[in-house]
Amino acid sequence: MQFEVLATCHTTRARVSRMKLAHGVTVLPTFMPVATQAAIKGLTPQQMEGLGVSLILNNTYHLNLRPGIKVLKEAGGAHKFQGWNHNLLTDSGGFQLVSLSKFTKITEEGALFASPFTGEPTMLTPEESISIQHAIGADIIMQLDDVVSSLTTGPRVGEAMQRSVRWLDRCIEFHEKSGRNDAQNLFAIVQGGLDPALRDECLEEMIKRRDRVAGYAIGGLSGGEEKDVFWRIIKQCADKLPADKPRYSMGIGFAEDLLVCVALGVDMADCVFPTRTARFGVALTFDGPLNLKLRKHAKDFGPIDATCPCPTCADGVSRAMLHHTVTRETAAAHAVTLHNLAFQAQVLGRARDAILGGTFPAYLRAFFARYFTGAGYPEWCVNALRSVGVDLLDEDPGARVVKGDGARWEYSDAA
Repeated sequence: MQFEVLATCHTTRARVSRMKLAHGVTVLPTFMPVATQAAIKGLTPQQMEGLGVSLILNNTYHLNLRPGIKVLKEAGGAHKFQGWNHNLLTDSGGFQLVSLSKFTKITEEGALFASPFTGEPTMLTPEESISIQHAIGADIIMQLDDVVSSLTTGPRVGEAMQRSVRWLDRCIEFHEKSGRNDAQNLFAIVQGGLDPALRDECLEEMIKRRDRVAGYAIGGLSGGEEKDVFWRIIKQCADKLPADKPRYSMGIGFAEDLLVCVALGVDMADCVFPTRTARFGVALTFDGPLNLKLRKHAKDFGPIDATCPCPTCADGVSRAMLHHTVTRETAAAHAVTLHNLAFQAQVLGRARDAILGGTFPAYLRAFFARYFTGAGYPEWCVNALRSVGVDLLDEDPGARVVKGDGARWEYSDAA
C-alpha cells in the first residue's frame, strides 16, 4: 500500500488521501458498498464501475461457506470470480460473532461456528481467517477480532478487547510468514465497546504494532448505541490513531454519520444501508430520504433528483414509475440501488472537493441545513461538529435542535 495525505481541512480533522493498492488507486474519504456474497445486490460490476466506485467489501465468513475457498482458488481469487477489477476489502468474519451469536462459541483458539446452512461446526481462528482472506485475494484484509454488541456491558467487553489484541498478534504473525505483505494489507480493529478507558488501552496496544499493520479500523459500534456516545468514541479513536495510516469506521452508512465521521478524521466507511434501504423503496437525496411507496409520488413524473447523474435519474425514470413498481419488481430495486450508491458517492465526492478547496466547514453547514430542513438538527451532530470547530447554528442561531439520532424518514403522505 502507498498512502499519501493530499490535503487537510483547516478547521476540522477531515483530510483527502490517496491510497494505492494492487488493483488501483482509491481516493479517500470514500464509502465502500457491501458485496456480501461477492455481488452488490441487483448490480453488475460494470454498473459499479460506471458509478466511479473503486473499492467494495466482501464478507469472509459467507464466502468461506459458499462458494468455498476451493472454488475461489480455482477461479483465481474473488476479483476474477466476481468480475471486479478494482480494489477489494474483506472483513474477517468477526462481526458474525455478534450477528450469528446463537451459532457461535468463543474460545481463545477462535470462534466455533455452526453453519447456518448445514449445521456443520467450523472453527474460525485468527490464522484461518487470514488464510481465507489470502485465498480470496482482497487488497485489504482485516484481523479477526472478538466482537461483542456495542450495548454489552461488564467484564465481557474488556475480555473481548484484550483477546482482539492477542488475536491481532496471531494475524500479524501468520500474514507476515505468508509473504503476502506487498499485495495484501492487514488492518487492525480497535475494540473496547463504549468504555473510553478500554478504548484507550486497545489504542495503546494496537498503535505499538503500527509498523506491522497497514491501517486501522474502529469496530464495535453501530449496534444501537446512542449517537452522542458513538461520535465521542469515533473522535477518541481518530484523534489517537496514526496520521500516516488510513482510518476505517466500520458499519457507517447514513449521510449525516458519514460526514460527521469524516470531520472527525475518518477516511473509509462501509454499510449495507444504501442498498438495503433501496430494496424497501427508499431513495436517498440531499433533501432527506424519499419513501417512494407513499401515494404522494403516484403522479409525480419527475426523477428522484433532477440534478443526480446516476443512470436512473439521468434516464428520467419517474418517481411515479418507481412508486408503481418498487418492492414489487426487481427492476425498481435495481434502479433505486443505482441512485442510492451514486448519492453516497456524491456526498463524499463533494466532501473531498470541499476539503481540497478549503471550504469543508461551509459544505457541512450547507449539507446539514438542506438535509434537515424543517426537521431540526440532530443534537449529536451539532455536538460532534462543534468539537472540531464547526457550529451548525452559526448562521441560524434559532434553528431547532432535536434529541435522539435525528434520522429523517418519511412515514406518511403528510410528511
